[in-house]
Amino acid sequence: METLVSQETNHFTDPDKTIGGLRAKAAAKLIAAAADIALIIDTEGIVRDAAFSSSELAEATGGSWLGQAWADTVHRDSRDKIKEMLEDARGKELPRWRQVNHPLIRGGDVPISYSTVQLEDGGPIVAVGRDLRGLIALQRRLLDAQQSMEREYARLRQSETRYRLLFDIASEPVIIVGANEQSVVEANPAASRLLGIEAGRLVGRPFFELFDSASRSALYGLFGAVQAGGRGDEISASLPKNTRQLSVSASLFRQGTAAHFLVRLSPLETETAVSSNEKRNSKLFKVIEGMPDGFVVIGMDRTILDMNAAFIDLAQCGSREQVRGEPLDRWLGRPGIDMDILFSNLREFGSVSCFSSIMRGEYGVVENVEISAVAVSSADPPCFGFIIRNVGARLTSDGGTRRGLPRSVEQLTELIGRVPLKDIVRETTDVIERLCIEAALELTGDNRASAAQMLGLSRQRLYSKLRRYGLGDLGPEEGAAD
Repeated sequence: METLVSQETNHFTDPDKTIGGLRAKAAAKLIAAAADIALIIDTEGIVRDAAFSSSELAEATGGSWLGQAWADTVHRDSRDKIKEMLEDARGKELPRWRQVNHPLIRGGDVPISYSTVQLEDGGPIVAVGRDLRGLIALQRRLLDAQQSMEREYARLRQSETRYRLLFDIASEPVIIVGANEQSVVEANPAASRLLGIEAGRLVGRPFFELFDSASRSALYGLFGAVQAGGRGDEISASLPKNTRQLSVSASLFRQGTAAHFLVRLSPLETETAVSSNEKRNSKLFKVIEGMPDGFVVIGMDRTILDMNAAFIDLAQCGSREQVRGEPLDRWLGRPGIDMDILFSNLREFGSVSCFSSIMRGEYGVVENVEISAVAVSSADPPCFGFIIRNVGARLTSDGGTRRGLPRSVEQLTELIGRVPLKDIVRETTDVIERLCIEAALELTGDNRASAAQMLGLSRQRLYSKLRRYGLGDLGPEEGAAD
């Protein structure tokens, strides 16, 4: 049987027979070298010779095409294209490239783009083919990349829409200031109304020019503190054309390679607002500040708004500035467990009392605490209040230096996160061992010999365990003879 591929790659097997002459050999070499697949087809559409650019392509298509109709080597949906290419070649039409698909012996197909030309009237037809697998793979990668870019662009566009909507409808005046040039990059409508300047005229304007000269030194200090430490104290500033006082706070964020300040403004209305010093001097604040239990107020995002001195001590921090603005679960609760349960109950019932948890100090000290909390939805903005009581001394009032372990299986889960795992495993073993001994004594009517046999222990070993767990009212000498 004739083979599909010649022993020498890029060569026809018999150019003298199919084309003829020395020039035919040169033409055959040129055609075979220029194409991934080159076929010599007679006037009946039968493949008389073939050359492949690589053995891999020849092996992938499998079998011998010599002596077969060219249309039989392709998929059914490509046969009409083969017929049209043969007719175009016989009719001396200008050659055009058509894609057909050859089946592979291991499944799938290989796309080949062919062009046909008849060498002379009534002579053989040469079909030159290009392997399109690499091009199709590249097109597929390009399509995947384009779709990925479109999905990412849609996600960014949706995020920008949400940001723009929140930015525009926010009742709090907000201005974004470039950290380098310190000019206004963007301002929401609330800021425009507060300052009495159109939003379009605010953009690009130096930020400090929006305030009177007496307030600018404080604003410079605020920006410097925020840029150095990420946070600065809230200050008051005055507008240049009136005596209206504004509260100004700022935070730093990065967008691309540039840093920006997010500046929040709020009016200080003397007839309705109470100053921070007056709040701290009120009787209620004095009571809360002097409480031995920790007290903390947090926002809906779980960040700390205010706290008393006892909470600062529990958190092992040195000042209010170290605590304010930080998430409460940085110090309170077992990670991923307590806070989710606690806030779920607060949202459902409005208050929680006597909730057991732990408090983790800044320097690694862990204390058992009891939490009472309330959700204040009527406040503006809504917030949560927590009272945190240290119950560690009550739990260890036996005076021992080792933390007491539970004597029942039901209590073991309460120790997770408070006691090392090896201690919990050891205590679990002791609890199960004691329960088994008690069950064996009950089943045997307190017959210790039978109980020892049931448990697979010697009587001496059983007596040793009974003394260890304080079971059976053993005398000092009982069991020693065994």
